[in-house]
Amino acid sequence: MPSNDVEHTGRRIARIRKLRGYTQRGLADRAHVHYGTIFKIEQGTRQASPAVLAAIAHALSVPVAELSGLPYMAELQQEHLDGLIQPIRESLDVYDLGVDDTITPRSLADLADQADRMCELVRATNLRTAAAELPALIHELTTAAHAQPSDRAWAALASLYRTAFDITTKLGFHDLASIALDRMAWAAERASDPTTAGLRQYLRSLAYLRAGQYRTGKRLADVGQKTLSLAAPSRTRDAVAGQLHLGAAVLAARSRDGGTAIGHIEEARRYADLTGEATRVFWLSFGPTNVAAHHVSVLLDQDQYAQALTVAKGIRVPDDWPASRAAHHHAEIARAQLWTGRADAAFKSLLEAKRLAPQQTKFSPTVRETAAGLQSAKRATPDTLAHFVHWLGLR
Repeated sequence: MPSNDVEHTGRRIARIRKLRGYTQRGLADRAHVHYGTIFKIEQGTRQASPAVLAAIAHALSVPVAELSGLPYMAELQQEHLDGLIQPIRESLDVYDLGVDDTITPRSLADLADQADRMCELVRATNLRTAAAELPALIHELTTAAHAQPSDRAWAALASLYRTAFDITTKLGFHDLASIALDRMAWAAERASDPTTAGLRQYLRSLAYLRAGQYRTGKRLADVGQKTLSLAAPSRTRDAVAGQLHLGAAVLAARSRDGGTAIGHIEEARRYADLTGEATRVFWLSFGPTNVAAHHVSVLLDQDQYAQALTVAKGIRVPDDWPASRAAHHHAEIARAQLWTGRADAAFKSLLEAKRLAPQQTKFSPTVRETAAGLQSAKRATPDTLAHFVHWLGLR
């Protein structure tokens, strides 16, 4: 089991702070975070919210991932997932090499179906199967696209690169995720598909959201909307446009611009009224439910935890909502419950996230921070909480 020194976000902050020569109060001033918050985070008695963690990372001039500890290599090795990363990396390197004479591709229809299947596996959080099968499929479809170029072939290849982004992001390899997005742009340009190009800008904005670079993320969301204006009207275009507004809403909330955030939520709700539940449109989970879930996220990022829980009570998750999205929602609810003093309810929400998406939950920084907060609170049943913390790889 990893030591607490490895997994404690606050201890990472303290170590880097000291290397930079800052006192806790000095770091608080640079990050525009209350001194008491820095003190409690370093002591491990308070969670570092995403916005606070991003502010501290910026003040220390380090990536957010360095403070959160991503990727969690010990746990990846335990799950036998670490060995699946290098083949993905290698498959992303052959994009411009043309036809591989050692590969005889299947029909484009079969390959397009397989690209959809990869998306479905990720939404079901079967990361191991998706990561194991993806590299060979990328090699095969790369050869097929070069051998018989067509919009459909390039679009299917762009979808595989999107899956590579999803997998590497969930497992914490953000450098590789950036490469996957570059490859997605390359394929989308050849597909002459502004909707896929707009989707790629949405995914890029998410990458900058996770990195705490909110201004750039908001600019990318704006570029995505402009790109979509080139697409013909369709339900697919509307779903991507709505999802871009949801991403922009969270970026604005993290930037403490609540009015703009709610404005984007309202725009997304307008699109959701047109599309209905569009869970299979680009596998975005867009629709009224996702708009409501993002409203909860926006409130959480403004520290309005009680109001977030009130909105969450009104959400009725559809039966076909992807496990990945549902699990993430329960993890966010757990954070709100912990911060409002409902530790037992928070633990139940974490267990529900684990039930729905065990692999995703295990590698979620939000889950790990919340579990650490519960451990500090010591209000959940000790043996069951200890078992959960051990499963995460925390002490």
